[in-house]
Amino acid sequence: MLAARDRWVARGVSTPALVVARAEGARVWDVDGNEYVDFAGGLGCQNTGHGLPAAVAAIHEQVDRYLHQCFMVGMYEPYVDVCRRLAELSPCAGGEQRSLLVNSGAEAVENAVKIARAATGRPAVVAFDGAFHGRTLLTMTMTSKVAYKRGFGPFAPEVYRAPAPYPYRGVGSDDAIAGLELLFERDVDPESVACVVLEPVQGEGGFVVMPDDFPRRLKQLCERYGILYVDDEVQSGVGRTGPVWAIEHYGVEPDLLVSGKSLGGGLPLAAVTGGAEVMDAPAPGGLGGTFGGNPAACAAACAVLDEVATPGFRGRADELGRRLRGRLDELATRAPQVGEVRGLGPMLALELVGDRESKEPAGVLAKSVAARALANGLILLTCGLHGNVVRILVPLVASDAEIDRGLEILEEALVGAAG
Repeated sequence: MLAARDRWVARGVSTPALVVARAEGARVWDVDGNEYVDFAGGLGCQNTGHGLPAAVAAIHEQVDRYLHQCFMVGMYEPYVDVCRRLAELSPCAGGEQRSLLVNSGAEAVENAVKIARAATGRPAVVAFDGAFHGRTLLTMTMTSKVAYKRGFGPFAPEVYRAPAPYPYRGVGSDDAIAGLELLFERDVDPESVACVVLEPVQGEGGFVVMPDDFPRRLKQLCERYGILYVDDEVQSGVGRTGPVWAIEHYGVEPDLLVSGKSLGGGLPLAAVTGGAEVMDAPAPGGLGGTFGGNPAACAAACAVLDEVATPGFRGRADELGRRLRGRLDELATRAPQVGEVRGLGPMLALELVGDRESKEPAGVLAKSVAARALANGLILLTCGLHGNVVRILVPLVASDAEIDRGLEILEEALVGAAG
């Protein structure tokens, strides 16, 4: 399989030496029969676990009816049901809620920008340091990491960048707000800005959690200038941090919410949700896509949204968050390479550094930790501008035993990689 991958798959697609045979809950088995605890969850797409029974059953039932219609050719119930559930769970401002279904997080972010431009009549977009919004032209422009942009320019116009809070690196809410106001003085007239787009917990940027006051202050600044607040929850949503949406921790109502990844329970599905006045700004025909809201993906999403909205799921997510955080904090006391443990609920990470005084990013160490962990039965992902953050995206159905085993392997890998 590895040889075939090298022969037939484009070099630019980065892959580990893991060939999956099957997966269930929070475990994965490879073609050689090796078993792994999964702390990656398909890159955040399996919050409800591999093979959520209700989602699998819904997919099987839908497949027997039809696989595809294209919602612009013939409407179908699963699409409308997902939009209804998203409306019922929406944290957004604006009264009656509407949704658009698409294929991926990047496509959803692109459409959120389109909707914001249509609603405001303005062209400009503000993104933030540390942002990851996708790999399409517009979302790649909005993303704040050269590794995803090198060699792919020129980039989309009217995209501006402001500082984001990063307390561990000395950037607080005051600094970020001051930077945004300076951007409005120097680079772009706020009266020409359609929207700001922010992840409440930056994913690829290093699991940097926005401080408690920042989303509220950002929303107030947006309201002052008539700018729409777009909450990107592709990675942090669908129960990842405990509540269905991470923005619920902050008590802030965004104008638009972007969801994806775990929404489809393992099938490609993403959405833009918001108040009717904003969502209905584009004229009929202005939004759409051939495969957006695929029926099988929608059937799975209905089961996923039902699951993550239950008190039991929320309770288990909160419990996992406390268990993980406690163990990671303990690990940090024994491993000086851990500069910071951070996260929100069970969306957690370790930032690895050369030493705690200089905080020099230890990207090589993080890569080595992930490789050692994989060799010992744990699937891990790294992230951050310097690749020095080890992130945990374990399915929230993991047992205590699976969590404990994964953390044991993580510590063994960190100690071994540090030498």
